[in-house]
Amino acid sequence: MIAELTGEYRFLSNFWSCFISFEGVTYPSVENAYQAAKCFNTQDREKFFYCKASEAKRLGRVVRIRTDWETKKIEVMRDLVMQKFRDPRLKGLLLATGSQVIEEGNWWGDTFWGTVNGVGLNMLGKILMFVRDDLRKEKS
Repeated sequence: MIAELTGEYRFLSNFWSCFISFEGVTYPSVENAYQAAKCFNTQDREKFFYCKASEAKRLGRVVRIRTDWETKKIEVMRDLVMQKFRDPRLKGLLLATGSQVIEEGNWWGDTFWGTVNGVGLNMLGKILMFVRDDLRKEKS
């Protein structure tokens, strides 16, 4: 089981540096693209072009969020994570995790995308495992 996206599994984190496109614009990480996607005003997305992922997460807490976000956020995350693992090197690393359960274990209280002390929906972990399974099917 992969309990946290740290150490040798840091590459699974949305903070991992990689080029991700969302609606024709390239961002430096999944986190940046995801936070930009939340914006009601598309001009606000410019804030997410060049900042660090940690800053993007902070900025994403203060932007005006699009009205359909709650119904779109899982689909957006799945699409961004799938795009990330189209990179051959990252794809190989993800596939090398085999069939291990992946949890986004955290201490900051996110029980939607992850787990705290094993409790939570773990939506990011589920998306990572879905993407891994999807990539494995493509390979065969």
